[in-house]
Amino acid sequence: MSTTEKEITYQSTNSYSTLNTLTNKTKNVWFVCHGMGYLSRFFLKYFKELNANENYIIAPQAQSKYYVPPKFKHVGASWLTKENTVKDTENVLNYFDAVWEAENIPEHMNLIVLGYSQGVSVAMRWIAKRHIPCSQLVLMSGGIPKELVAEDFVFLKNTKVTLIYGTQDEYLNAERIASETERSKELFENKVTIIPFEGKHEVNVELINKLV
Repeated sequence: MSTTEKEITYQSTNSYSTLNTLTNKTKNVWFVCHGMGYLSRFFLKYFKELNANENYIIAPQAQSKYYVPPKFKHVGASWLTKENTVKDTENVLNYFDAVWEAENIPEHMNLIVLGYSQGVSVAMRWIAKRHIPCSQLVLMSGGIPKELVAEDFVFLKNTKVTLIYGTQDEYLNAERIASETERSKELFENKVTIIPFEGKHEVNVELINKLV
């Protein structure tokens, strides 16, 4: 008996969440990618202290939802796994493109792309593969995709890049922190700002508020 894995293409529908209202007073538009186990509408709580008149936040929603252990009552979501990563990445990027097109953001506004934890990988791939011009790229407590190289980001001439991590992060030991720091410097030619904070694997609201 033999098995064959086949592939089809079909149309899919997914949600995303926003915080505040886009107006002519808006200065900064945030495109924020949550970590594993989050839903986008709950991830937005970390951005509620930002000036509502000046900041508009877009939070895309990872498509793969599941019940979070150990009680399996709350729903979370994941962007990617090691299974069929290349194809799933393209699906995520196509979804990001659709969200961005639907929002129709004016070009004169500052775009801040932030990835937290697993969201770092999809945020960086979207920037690199689609050549998204942004004023800031924020990498918080996550891993940089291995396939990305410095040439993928040469178009980001004046982009401010910030790497943030907790010194007690349970998923980042000293060796991993050193490796990710070195990778960020290689990709962005030492123009990256490294900001460690005393804390675990968590979204640092205080540092987010200092970005603008």
